[in-house]
Amino acid sequence: MKKEQVTRMPLMPLRGMMIFPHTVLHFDVGRVQSVAAVERAMLMDRRLFMVTQKEIDVEMPTLGDMYEAGTIAEVRQVLHLPGNNLRVLVEGVGRGFLISLQTEEGAWVAELESIPAFDMAELTPDISALIRLTKEYFENFAQSSGRISADLLRLVKQIEEPDTLVDTIASNVMNELFDKQDMLAEADHTNRLEKMCMFLAKETQMAGIEKMVQLRVKMQIDKNQKDYYLREQLKVIQEELGDEDMEQVDEMRAKMEKTPLNDEAREKVEKELDRLARTAPGTPETTVSENYIQWILDLPWGKYTKDRIALSRARRILDEDHYGMDKVKERIIEFLAVRSMRTKDDPDQSMKGSILCFVGPPGVGKTSIVKAIARAMDRKFVQMSLGGVRDEAEIFGHRRTYIGAIPGRIISGIKQAGTMNPVFLFDEIDKMGHDFRGDPASAMLEVLDSEQNNHFRDHYLEIPFDLSRVMFVTTANTVGEIPAPLLDRMEIIEVTSYTEEEKLQIAKKHLLKRQIKENGLPARSVRMNNDSFRFVIEGYTREAGVRTLTRTLASIVRKAAVEMLDTGAATVSVNKEKARKYLGPERFHRDPLGNKPAIGVVNGLAYTEVGGEMLAVECVVMPGTGKFSLTGQLGDVMKESGQAALSWVRAHSKKFGLADDFSLKNDIHIHVPEGAVPKDGPSAGVTMATALVSALTQREVRQGLAMTGEITLAGRVLPIGGVKEKLLAAFRAGIDMLCLPEDNKRDVQELPEEIRGRFDIRYVSRIRQVVEIALEEETHDGD
Repeated sequence: MKKEQVTRMPLMPLRGMMIFPHTVLHFDVGRVQSVAAVERAMLMDRRLFMVTQKEIDVEMPTLGDMYEAGTIAEVRQVLHLPGNNLRVLVEGVGRGFLISLQTEEGAWVAELESIPAFDMAELTPDISALIRLTKEYFENFAQSSGRISADLLRLVKQIEEPDTLVDTIASNVMNELFDKQDMLAEADHTNRLEKMCMFLAKETQMAGIEKMVQLRVKMQIDKNQKDYYLREQLKVIQEELGDEDMEQVDEMRAKMEKTPLNDEAREKVEKELDRLARTAPGTPETTVSENYIQWILDLPWGKYTKDRIALSRARRILDEDHYGMDKVKERIIEFLAVRSMRTKDDPDQSMKGSILCFVGPPGVGKTSIVKAIARAMDRKFVQMSLGGVRDEAEIFGHRRTYIGAIPGRIISGIKQAGTMNPVFLFDEIDKMGHDFRGDPASAMLEVLDSEQNNHFRDHYLEIPFDLSRVMFVTTANTVGEIPAPLLDRMEIIEVTSYTEEEKLQIAKKHLLKRQIKENGLPARSVRMNNDSFRFVIEGYTREAGVRTLTRTLASIVRKAAVEMLDTGAATVSVNKEKARKYLGPERFHRDPLGNKPAIGVVNGLAYTEVGGEMLAVECVVMPGTGKFSLTGQLGDVMKESGQAALSWVRAHSKKFGLADDFSLKNDIHIHVPEGAVPKDGPSAGVTMATALVSALTQREVRQGLAMTGEITLAGRVLPIGGVKEKLLAAFRAGIDMLCLPEDNKRDVQELPEEIRGRFDIRYVSRIRQVVEIALEEETHDGD
């Protein structure tokens, strides 16, 4: 394309705006050089070359500060304003390219090459088609955007000259300065039309998208406004009626939105809230629904305490309140170590694995050591006693169809803890009932199964609740009463009875200090030495644990407090004499056994729920008709042991010098004293057999000897349990010799030397060996 000759005319730099040919623009002029350029143009041919600055904050632009393409405009009107400013109205008449910039007489003067206008004589079919296409795109844009007036649309339809068409559309449609400048700088007329078509097509598409978005926004706003209006109306109606129930519903709904419920729970709550909103206030259904929703929202959804499993800290906490119990502590440390390793990479991992079950006599610290586990892990602690529980509704809750229904004690405990991962203790799990009213032990199977309890369903809530991260621990006195399927889910940790030395250390390090503090006395105001502690332990307590010892020390501290107030003393030292004065005569005495052998009386050892006990088995033989009696409130297993002992003696009667028909001409009576106390178990077999042989042969039995063991008809002695408890019972009774089954040797080796060293232990595998050891005179050889 041919360009005109270089021309000169005053230059007006524009800031943030531009003008196209065939359009008008009015603006204010304030810069001195710009005012001088306008005045120079008015003196010449009224023409200005108007070029846009690249940066609007440049006051004295140079050639590089302005775009190359500009518009040749004709000044139509000039209005003088105060402060030597001008308001100018101009009309674009052509385009040009800036070549150079000079200053003459205080005005900017530009050298430029003008772009020739389109000659209609050069109109080709291609250009005509582009003109028609541009008009169609513009019409489509006008319909999509809705921003084009009908007058402008008619005007554009009437334009036939391509430059005028492009300039008119660009000045009314283009918003970005860059797009405008690009269109102004395009010298080729065909390219200008093509660029305008592409621009309009893109803008039409964007306008359609914007229209759809605006429509969606408008619909949402209309819905929100409608909801707001209706809610405001409802609020006013409720205020007039004095109805506050809907406010409570709104509060529950707001609380639900903030609570991270699972999908099923959220659906249930929303359904119940909608039902509550429609229910007339004051009806029983309203209270039922409110309680149900409140129970769900009060549960600690998504709340967890962070485990702090540091083994050194755990050992310190376990040692703070528990003396001895080394094997128990070692197993707990192993459990915590495994837990720490499993959650190292995944802190959210569930508590899969065996459920710990601490088994031992009362008062040995089972519950307190579980509390110590919770402290060591920095978790909340929840305790649920299962003693006497006969209904599985205690576990699973009552269904909502019942009046006064509530969730089970597991959900209640989780709510009480305030977290979803507490340490949950099921205390006395062996004391659960099992009769026609229900079987709670079977209900516990799902709770303690890590594969099922991640979607535990309480009958009241009827929604899944995750118990997989709860650490369940159980305690029991014996495992015999625990159903086998439930026992299979638990790992048994035996918490054995305390030795006298362990009781002494516990009393000295923990119990006395605790009682002094609980009774409000100054620290170390009541003092006891080791002899005093031993005197109290041996004379006033006979138990596996330390509960009676705790109560006895509490009595001493209270009486010491009275003496301190009466005498004004700051401290009281309690020796044996003062302990006897405070507590009265000793309640337990060690009989001087072993000095007087007796016929038919044998000391047996038994393991009960409260620890080890020594039972004297008595046997008498009298003329009669062959009756065999067993008394002393014995269980079936113990009676069967007596029958087995008699059968063994009859089978070996010749070896003991007995007549073949002794069982037909004599009545035999075996009695176990303390008849009010139920007794059972097979471990009294050797004791009964020895008592029978002694009574039938009239041989005396050593009274410093105690024995335990199960027997068979073949004369074998089988191992028994509760070895430590039985040895402690023997020690308390003053026994110095023991007969134990050979297979229990490994159990004895695990006991402290302080216990083993006090006895002459004889290990036996046959009844014959027991008889030889127990009777004063030698018996015949044989089994």
